[in-house]
Amino acid sequence: MKIEEIKNTIIQGDCLEVMKEMPDSSIDMVITSPPYDNLRDYKGYVFDFEGIAKELFRIIKVGGVVVWVVGDATTKGSETGTSFKQALYFKEIGFNLHDTMIYLKQNPIPLTHNRYEQGFEYMFILSKGRPKTFNPIKDNTLSFGAYTHRRNTGRVKESATRNREEITITKETKYRINTWKYVIGSKKYETGIHPAPFPEQLASDHIKSWSNEGDIILDPMNGSGTTTKMAKLLNRNYIGIEISPEYCEISRQRLRQEILL
Repeated sequence: MKIEEIKNTIIQGDCLEVMKEMPDSSIDMVITSPPYDNLRDYKGYVFDFEGIAKELFRIIKVGGVVVWVVGDATTKGSETGTSFKQALYFKEIGFNLHDTMIYLKQNPIPLTHNRYEQGFEYMFILSKGRPKTFNPIKDNTLSFGAYTHRRNTGRVKESATRNREEITITKETKYRINTWKYVIGSKKYETGIHPAPFPEQLASDHIKSWSNEGDIILDPMNGSGTTTKMAKLLNRNYIGIEISPEYCEISRQRLRQEILL
């Protein structure tokens, strides 16, 4: 399978089998949210995590990044820890765990239990070698400008204590921290159609951060097509793989719209 033949397409099929046909080192970036534990119903689809992880390592380019958005179920009063096990397995097969980020849900679904509300998922940033691209998102600094303050230099031998003025300059913007906040379920395609979507802005922010225009972005578990939509909007090439024909058609509809909603 040549990468040019499947570029900018949605492929219906088992992602593991499709990726096995893809060339080595052909993908610049992956962003996906896999079915984890028993939190998601994927119509009986069996999720072979280890097989998928190995194929991702094979097809990602050196310097490429995989963004793995995942959480944990709670079973018999204990969180499974599946997310951490997956991160460690990625390291075992050769990935660098470049960053452990947090996707903070500003409006999580309220539940009744004897613990605080589960309001976040992990976003593991996995790289094959050192990331070749980092376009940092910057946020406004709350207070910026030049500030003058006095500093005591201490007692100099045979002289009085000296004070001097120093100027501290705070820049207008700074790198965003690695906890990202989003409102979930605010769009038509993010409610009621797919059981576990992530926000469009989340996909957009990661695509901007870890890729450049013209790169190839893959989502091997594409769902209703958030990743592929945002990749197209950001002038990247995209490949989406999805086991469900229903979700594939939803993705294609979103991509066909003259103005992507």
